[in-house]
Amino acid sequence: MIGFDWPLALTALPLALIPLFTRWLLPQALPAPGAGPGRRRWHPAVYALNLAGVLGIAGFIIGASGPFLRGGEVPREGKGANVVLLIDRSSSMDDSFAGRRPGGGEDSKSEAARRILLEFIAGRADDRVGVAAFSTSPLMVLPLTDSRSALRAAIAAQGEAGLSQTDVGRGLALAMDMLKDAPQPGARAVVMVSDGAAVIAPEVQKQLRELAAAREVSLYWLYLRTKGARSIFDDGAPGERNTPQTRPERHLHLYLQRLGVPYHAWEAEDAGAVAAALEEVNRLEQHRLVTTSRIPRRDLSAWAFALAGLAALLLTLARLIEIPLRREGPAALVRWS
Repeated sequence: MIGFDWPLALTALPLALIPLFTRWLLPQALPAPGAGPGRRRWHPAVYALNLAGVLGIAGFIIGASGPFLRGGEVPREGKGANVVLLIDRSSSMDDSFAGRRPGGGEDSKSEAARRILLEFIAGRADDRVGVAAFSTSPLMVLPLTDSRSALRAAIAAQGEAGLSQTDVGRGLALAMDMLKDAPQPGARAVVMVSDGAAVIAPEVQKQLRELAAAREVSLYWLYLRTKGARSIFDDGAPGERNTPQTRPERHLHLYLQRLGVPYHAWEAEDAGAVAAALEEVNRLEQHRLVTTSRIPRRDLSAWAFALAGLAALLLTLARLIEIPLRREGPAALVRWS
């Protein structure tokens, strides 16, 4: 739909009719060939130039009124999911998979995860994706969006140095809560990328169970296992001390299995394993998804002014051409009106 910034300017549009009552070409002294008494002939150029005058004035007035096409949102159907990327920003993510500061061309776990997450969102054009981070406390970095430029910036911003603690419970609660306004129909998923865990307080466990049921969310955990760390799939030897305090990653895995929602976990000891895990997430989260695309407002003033300029150029050329014809002598003179 077309709108106007200055609609009152349109009241001047009747001025565009002035060229219909004026003569643009200069009158000549000699009659047109074949003209006789009682006959009035209009050359096609007269009509063309009058029309150019009308369009020139109308174009200028319409351009001055600030015309534009209104923006808005239109439904768009695709295949994918509403996804929140939950990224661990604890200080251990700044180490390499070998458990030391990166050196000799090594990537830190954080760098590898960011690079592969960027590839992941680039291959899923229909997804609506949000970004959250957690360390000492959770932080919503970007709400659900289909803007890939905003997502790339949000993921790249996770390169800052991390903090010491890992409050994974409240991080998961924030990620699930970010899906509350996800459009329907559309699957909902949280993809957590972390190299560790911590004990989750009982009240946070209760909150997670309620959110998981309310949001109908699928959970994916990419556990970036440092070389030598215990596997989350290893229950340990009989008699070995195995508690949330001594093995928080293992018990987080067990807790997420009991949430009653679809859950998958992968262990990754290098960047290739992270990429393979995300490829599996990509395969699993291919659902019918209805989203909205925002159409920005489009300014039309330039088109109106371009029309006015083109009409003015045509009228100017006509006047410039007419002057040399008058100077060629009486044989070349023609009465145009």
